[in-house]
Formats: sequence, structure tokens, C-alpha cells
Amino acid sequence: MSDAKLDKSFNHAAAEPRLYARWEEAGDFACHPESPAPGYCIVIPPPNVTGSLHIGHALDNTLQDILIRWRRMQGRDALWQPGTDHAGIATQMVVERLLGAQGVKRRDIGREKFLEHVWNWKAESGGTITRQLRRLGASLDWQRERFTMDEGLSEAVREVFVTLARQGLIYRDRRLVNWDPVFQTAISDLEVESREVKGSLWYIRYPVAEEPGRFITVATTRPETMLADTGVAVHPDDERYRDLVGRHVILPITGRRVPIVADSYSDPEKGTGAVKITPAHDFNDFEVGRRHGLGMPSMLDPEGRVTLAEIAPEAELVEGIADPARLAEFDGVDRFAARKGIVAELERLELLEKVEPHTHAVPHGDRSGVPIEPRLTMQWYADAATLAQPAIAAVESGRTQFVPKQWENTFFAWMRDIQPWCVSRQLWWGHQIPAWYGPDGEAFVERTEAEAYAAAEAHYGRRVELQRDEDVLDTWFSSALWPFSTLGWPAQTPALAKYYPTDVLVTGFDIIFFWVARMMMMGLHFMGEVPFRTVYIHGLVRDEKGQKMSKSKGNVMDPLELVDEYGADAVRFTLAALAGPGRDVKMGKARIEGYRAFRTKLWNAARFAEMNGIRPDPAWDPASATLPLSRWILDAANNALAEADAALEAFRFDEYAAATYRFVWNTFCDWFLELAKPALNQPDSPEAAELRGAAQHVLGTILRLLHPVMPFVTTELWEHFGYGSDGDLIRAPWPQPAAVAGADEARAELDWVVRLIAELRAVRAEVNVPPSVTTPLLVRDAAPESLARAARWIEPIRRMGRVTEIRPLEGEMPKGVAQAVLGEATLILPLAEVIDLGAERARLATARDKAEAEARKVEQKLANADFVARAKPEVVEENRERLAALRAEGERLAAAIARIG
Repeated sequence: MSDAKLDKSFNHAAAEPRLYARWEEAGDFACHPESPAPGYCIVIPPPNVTGSLHIGHALDNTLQDILIRWRRMQGRDALWQPGTDHAGIATQMVVERLLGAQGVKRRDIGREKFLEHVWNWKAESGGTITRQLRRLGASLDWQRERFTMDEGLSEAVREVFVTLARQGLIYRDRRLVNWDPVFQTAISDLEVESREVKGSLWYIRYPVAEEPGRFITVATTRPETMLADTGVAVHPDDERYRDLVGRHVILPITGRRVPIVADSYSDPEKGTGAVKITPAHDFNDFEVGRRHGLGMPSMLDPEGRVTLAEIAPEAELVEGIADPARLAEFDGVDRFAARKGIVAELERLELLEKVEPHTHAVPHGDRSGVPIEPRLTMQWYADAATLAQPAIAAVESGRTQFVPKQWENTFFAWMRDIQPWCVSRQLWWGHQIPAWYGPDGEAFVERTEAEAYAAAEAHYGRRVELQRDEDVLDTWFSSALWPFSTLGWPAQTPALAKYYPTDVLVTGFDIIFFWVARMMMMGLHFMGEVPFRTVYIHGLVRDEKGQKMSKSKGNVMDPLELVDEYGADAVRFTLAALAGPGRDVKMGKARIEGYRAFRTKLWNAARFAEMNGIRPDPAWDPASATLPLSRWILDAANNALAEADAALEAFRFDEYAAATYRFVWNTFCDWFLELAKPALNQPDSPEAAELRGAAQHVLGTILRLLHPVMPFVTTELWEHFGYGSDGDLIRAPWPQPAAVAGADEARAELDWVVRLIAELRAVRAEVNVPPSVTTPLLVRDAAPESLARAARWIEPIRRMGRVTEIRPLEGEMPKGVAQAVLGEATLILPLAEVIDLGAERARLATARDKAEAEARKVEQKLANADFVARAKPEVVEENRERLAALRAEGERLAAAIARIG
């Protein structure tokens, strides 16, 4: 034990960086594949190399670290695999902006030079988030850190792409993609966000070719796309248009004839019942176009400008419907400027029936911020439907389990209706697709350029020049390999043999489709086994009112600022305590302050222990305890340990936090140490010696129990007291239950004493008895054993319950008393001469009536179906929680009135 005394408070700002640096330098986070210890592995969801730690990262990584530290202490050879994702679009955007500030454009300097700038940026600035994870206390095995574009992972990517291509599971196809006109690339659904936009609905009259003077009206939010219409769809059962099916309309402005087709996609109850079909610019229209064999010309170039290359006008134009000269004016015009011009031309042609205001959802690029265009392009695709089948079967059979289980339904819903996965991106930063094209467009997919030339020479019978595919792979492609590529695959490494499959994946629900499912596809296909046994899905971190955090609302919480202010331990404990299954985390500073107070409570308990000569004694045997108080606290520690283990096994981080909190704050600090004070005040007595032994044993258990969630303060105390002289707390063994003789009897006795004092405190608090005032305690119908217990524990009952004496009630019940029931006995506090009981009854009744009235108001609001349907979900939930709290308060106040009734 250190000779220096504990400071009055824990200085997290000084201790945390010092302790973390020592852990890392000592290799305390390292796994040991060669060791005989059973493995345990979690792979970090790789944060973007461009990223900074946000509150969602803090939650995700805190939960992972709790599991890793717990399993490490249990003797498992634990690997928490770190790494970052190259973040194709995000990183390219950052570097382009930096170059743009210098007046440099990437296309001016070329691909090779641009990539040099990206790698330089990565070397200088790409480690921000990994440094920030250290501040949170994350015990990742940094010596094994990977990057999705490092040499080994790049080799894995090439191997997977080539193998899947040869198996026919990767192929080229011309399909619609989400196209970002700013970055000029296809993007995934995850990179698209839907925004409400106040726009217009334009009703356009299309002349029927076979019936001059007759029109069919369509409504659209994007009139510019009519240039590429190749049909009009009506419902087969719509009587209004039945005679027009098979006929044609003349497309205004272009003059092209397009067919009228019958398709159930058209909703007779919506709009005019007729829908313009633009297969190259709408995902639904694409499917209609395929069903009816419609043409698929594109009217936008990669930058979102009108191009007439595929939509040349008809040779013979109908007078008053189209003008080639006017059409030509739109060539090269931005899509939104073209929209205005096309609407003006429709007005001039008297083919615009009406315009209505229309608010609708428009997909936007989450980084570019501009509306996304569905665009028909040639891309590389993975056959996700085939790859999905083993993953579906794995979840159905339980080889991989989702926690909470209901997320399996989300997984199944998407996987069973999965579409081809577009894996190519028109970027420069990323894994360049290993495909080379011959002079006739023949593709040669090989691991290296030399292999591609050899394959081409075998194909053509001569040496030809090849052109490398300029596209790169979707970032999710390389991260889909993360659980096995980070362990050394395609090489058969000791780490791969020991840690794959990994044990658990901790992540958010929003990437079940984009990452979890794809890791399962790739892991099963290439490793023949699931990549993880369990997928733990946590909720979002919201503000204390349940609202989603956003900069515009000003309610974003920066985890690093919180760590600076409150310390990592308090932030981590708060996140764990609020991480209940199937619900979001409502984070507020008041909660963090409360758990910082918990850290302070632990620190003060340690100072009390130090002042009372409590220090580690490895030779002390819990089985030797004879005092009921010693046995009681040892038994309670066993129960807390069992609760903590069960909670962590079930991924109930909130229950783990609650169990440790209850035991440390209530059982150990508020009860055991208080009840032990009389004996400890006689330090040379045998009772004091035994209680010091029990206290040091339980304090050591507490520090180990709390270490996974509060690693810094527990390590500081562990070292100060000199526990575990053979090593740091991070490598200390997880506590085991102690053998406790007479635990049942000790539990019965001390639980009775605790309940007695708690009842006395509750009664006094309810009727506002000042702490300085003491009263006798009368008991009626008490069994002899209860009276004997009261006599044995009279000193702490007097001190903590604020009573002068305890005696059986003789005769009639006195007037002006407050009552409580404890087992068979009635506890009676005579208060007539202490407080005005009538005034207290009136005060309690007023408070009860107010709580009940407020509860009725909230109840009526929640009974209003219109409110529940229209209000934001977080508002509805807030009202439900308020109703529950008001009802509980009303019941508490009614019980208090009954006590003094």
C-alpha cells in the first residue's frame, strides 16, 4: 500500500492519460494467439479515417470495452481488433477541398499525384479518431491496428473480387444507381438521406397520337425527366383509360411517340391515374420499363446537365407540340435550370394543365447535400441474392443470434428481398477494381496486371494493349471482409485460426443491411463459418428529452468535452447505465453528474477505508468470518457478482451498471461502512480486525467488478492500496464468489436491520421531521427475535434511525403517530409533540391531489389517438414516462398519508 494518502478527490484529468499511456506501453491490451488460453474476439466497427469521435462512437466503444475487459479478466485471450476505414467519398472530398483551397483540381494533377496527396493527408491527419478512442479508455490491441487499404487488406479485397467474378457472383450490368452529380459517382443507399422539400406537382397534357384533340394528363415532380419518357402507364382496371392501352402519346417538346401500357404500378386513386415512365431516371419506372420492353434513354450527364445524345427528336414533329430548335437549347443546361425552361415551354405550348404546391421527400447525398439522381450506368454488381442465402440460414438456425432478438426480423426482411449490390464507384480513392479491358471491351479480372496480360494473350492469341478499369470498389466491400481480413486472411495465420469466428459484434441498427449482412455473406462464403456468434444492436444516443441530436437543434453532446469535464469513467458508466435493450439512450448532463457522484462515493469510501486501517490482506480467508455483518457483506458481494455476470452474459449493460451501483453505493457505502463504524472505532478489538478483513476483501471485489466500466478510478485505487502486487488491475482475475458460512442467518438479520432503519428514515422524510429531532420508537406485535435483533443493533439504529430508544407498545395507541409495518411488527413514531401532523396531512393531501390531477391530464392526452398519431415518438414516450412517474408519486403520497392517518 502506498505511503502517501489518497487525495481528497480523484483528479481524472491527470490520472487518465497517465494510466492509459502506461497500459499501452506495457502491452496490456495485446492478445496472444500462441497462448493456450481460450480466445475471445471483437472487431471494432471501423470508423472512417476522416472521422472524429461522436457520442454514438462513445456508446458503441464503451460497450465493446466493457466486454473485452471483462473477458480478459476472466482469463480469456481477448483480442479487440482496431482499425479504420478508408471512407472513399469522405476522404476524397476532404483532400479535394484542401487542394481546392490552393487552387488545385484533382483532374488537373491526375490520379497518381492526387493519390499521393491522399496518402500524405492520411499519414498526417488520419489518426484523429484513434487518438480520441484512447481518451475514452478503449483497450484496443493497437499493435494490430489495420486500415482497409493497407497492403494485407488490399490483397484480401483482390482475392475476393477475383474469386467471386470467376464464380459468376460478380458481374457487369447496366442498371439504375443512386448518382451523386457533385462527386459524379454511384453511392449506396446508406449515403442517401431523405429530406422534405417544398416543391410543385406539374400536371402535363400528353396528346394521344391516334386521336387528335384527346390528351392524357400525367402529374410529376420532375418535369425535366419527360425528355427521356418512353411510356405512359395506366392501371389495367382503370375504365378511364382502358381504350387507350396499346396506343401512343406524343411526347411534348421532343415529339417522340411513346406507348401507353397497362401496369398495376399506376394507382387509379392517386393523381390522374396515369404515370409517365422514365426508366433511366426512376427506380420504379425502371422495373415497369423492363416488364414492357420500353427503351431506356438517359437525359442527364454525370454532372446533372441535360444531354440530348440519347433522346434525339422524331424526324416528323407534330405542329404545336415540339420544336427542334427549342429542344436543342436545353443541351448542356443544368437539370434545375432546364426544369424552369421546360415548364415555360409547356406553358407556351398550352400543355401545362395546372401546378400545385407539393411537399415531398427528395433523396440527397449526405455529403454533397444535392438531390441524388437515379441514373442508368454500367457498373459492377455482386449477386447478393445468392450470397444472402447461407447468411439467412445461419440466423434461422441460431448460429448467429441478434440481441435484442427482434432485429432478426429487420435482417430477414431485407435479406429475403435483396437486390444486386452495386460494388463499383467512380472515385479515385479506394481499391481500384482488378479488371482490365481489351480493345473490344472484353474484361479480364485478375489479381495483377501481369496475370491480366497473360489471360488476354491467351484469349486473343497475341499481345494486346489493356486498359485498367478506372473505378474503385464500394467502401462496404472491403469492410465486409473485416472479421477475417484483419486476422491475416488470405494467409492462414495463427490469429485467424484462434479468433475466427469472432464472438460478438457490437453496432447500431442502421448498418444491419450495409455492413452486418455483408460481413455474414462474405464470411460464410470464404471462411465457411459465420463471422460472429452474436450481433448486439444498441440504440441511438438522444438528448435527455428523447430528441435526436443535431447541430441545428443545438443539442449535440461532444463526448470529448464530457470526458474533459466529468472524466471518462463517469461518461462510460452513464452510457452503460442507459443502454437498455431495444431502446435509445437519453443522455443528459444531469445523468453524468449523478454518475460522477458515484465515482466520488467510491473514492470517499476508499479514503474512509484507508483512514480506518483497511488494507489488502491476501491471507485473510472469508470462510473465517464469524460476525453477522462480515458474513452479510461477503454474501452481498457474492450476489452482486452473480448479478453482474448474468447481466454481462446477456448483454444487459444497464443491469450490470445497476447491480454494481446498488451494491457499492447502498450496500457497501451506506450500510456496511456505517454499521461497521462502532467496531472500527475500537481498532484493536477482534471485531474490528474481522471487519477490516471483510472490508478489504469486498473493496478488492468492487474494484474488479467496476473495472470494465470504470477502468481509471478503479486502477488508481487498486494500485494505491496495493492490491494484486503481481500486476495491474487490467490483468487481475475476475472475482470469484467467496465461501461464506452462515450466510442465510446473517442475511436475515442484517436485511431486517437495514429495512428497519430505512423505514424510519422514509417515515421521517415524508412528514418533514428535522434531522436534529429524535424520538422513541415503539413497536407492537414484535416477535421476541425481532426485539432481540433491535437490542443487538441498538447503537446503529439510534444513530442512523434518529431514535432515542426502542420499546414495546404497552396499552392504547397514542395519538399523533406515524406508522410503518416491518414483517410481523408495527413501527410507531410518536410525533405529536414534534411536528404539526394535521398540517403535514394537509400538505401531503395537496401534493397527492396535484399529482393525481396532473396524471389525469397526461392520461387524457395519451388517450387522444390524434395526439399519439401526430406527435413525435419521443414526445409520446416522454408523456408516457411522465404519467408513470406521476402515478408512482401519487401512490407514494397516499401511502404517506396512510402512515399518519
